[in-house]
Amino acid sequence: MAKKIFVLDTNVLISDPKAIFNFDEHDIVVPIVVIEELDKFKKDMNQVGLAARAFARHIEELRQQGSLLDGVQLPSGGSIKIDITGEFELPGAKLASGYADNVILCAAYKITKDNPEREVVLVSKDVNLRIKADVYGIKAENYRNDTVNFNKLPTGYETLSVEGAFIDRIFEEKKILLDTLAGTPFETAHANQFFKLVDAEIGEQHTVTVKVDPFEKALVPLKRFKEVWGLKARNFAQGLALDLLMDDRVKLVSLIGTAGTGKTLLAIAAGLQKCLEEGKYTKMLVARPIYPMGKDIGFLPGTIDEKLKPWMQPVFDNLEYLLADHDMNSMGKMNELMASKVIEVEALTYIRGRSIPEQFIIVDEAQNLTPHEVKTIVSRVGENTKMVLTGDPFQIDNPYMNESNNGLSYIVDRFKDLALAGHITLEKGERSALANAAAELL
Repeated sequence: MAKKIFVLDTNVLISDPKAIFNFDEHDIVVPIVVIEELDKFKKDMNQVGLAARAFARHIEELRQQGSLLDGVQLPSGGSIKIDITGEFELPGAKLASGYADNVILCAAYKITKDNPEREVVLVSKDVNLRIKADVYGIKAENYRNDTVNFNKLPTGYETLSVEGAFIDRIFEEKKILLDTLAGTPFETAHANQFFKLVDAEIGEQHTVTVKVDPFEKALVPLKRFKEVWGLKARNFAQGLALDLLMDDRVKLVSLIGTAGTGKTLLAIAAGLQKCLEEGKYTKMLVARPIYPMGKDIGFLPGTIDEKLKPWMQPVFDNLEYLLADHDMNSMGKMNELMASKVIEVEALTYIRGRSIPEQFIIVDEAQNLTPHEVKTIVSRVGENTKMVLTGDPFQIDNPYMNESNNGLSYIVDRFKDLALAGHITLEKGERSALANAAAELL
């Protein structure tokens, strides 16, 4: 197969600083304006800055091996070079001058014309740049190494119509080995996937909910909880979520849902139950990425705690609600637990570099994380630690993310067959009738 030439946009390297190593034997071209854009981000103390610095380190190592202008060999068999093509007039109307995307487009156009015998592809996560590339006859693609098909993500449960005798068998035996279920949907199901089994003849009057237990290698009934830290499951999916949250064998739980579905409240209730009632973990750590819709944390006055308060307020609201519902002086008890470090609430910025054993970790608003950042965070998990990721992929504040390439969707897809992981998509809102209407209609 002929070697292709891939021209990379800035956003590709921000989403994955190691992207240059993921194009197999093909050649890579990085326009000089991309290096300039990354240079602007290198001092930022966020994921973008981290990615810019990481890519700079990779390029520096390659620079020492040869001339980046002429091309340096990559371990995959391809090569990488920096293109110094400046702006020039494309066919038709002249594009806006000084605009980085247009400079990248010019570079891709020139490379395409200079290499008529080879396929040149502009790789960008910016749909508008891909559209402009198509207009000028330049082949353009999205960077798919960190992209998943959101519409095909598992929800964590299915409904099946089965014979009534099979439902009776589950009630009687409590556990049916998967080895005896060859040729059924259970054989190919994801780890920790749930099934609502409905009697094919009687219907909803005769049902049972089961889970594919990868540890027992069996089909087992759903474990129902009357309440968890005073919180009761209000719908079917919430009941499934509690099963995963309370199962200490499942070390990573992901919960996706729109506003008001209860994902954060369920996670915090399980954390309080596990830490304060059962003593399974030494503390509960709740963290959120700092991706505001306006100015970032540095523009606020005060101490670190005072700066964090606006972003952490939803967590405090849930904690106050659950502690009050447990017949406690909510504010006083919350302050006491936080002062004693039994509960910690902090920004994800401060988790990087730590090793966190014996804790119940909740990462809220995880849809604002990149796949690279999710990897960094999950790799912090120490011995006997459970991590819960919650978020809504349709409410993303990170300008470089969407529902298909955010860290939450990415980890749901990558971990779907792992015995240590479980996922539930929560669809029914329980906050209030008005909140449900807003989530549905707006």
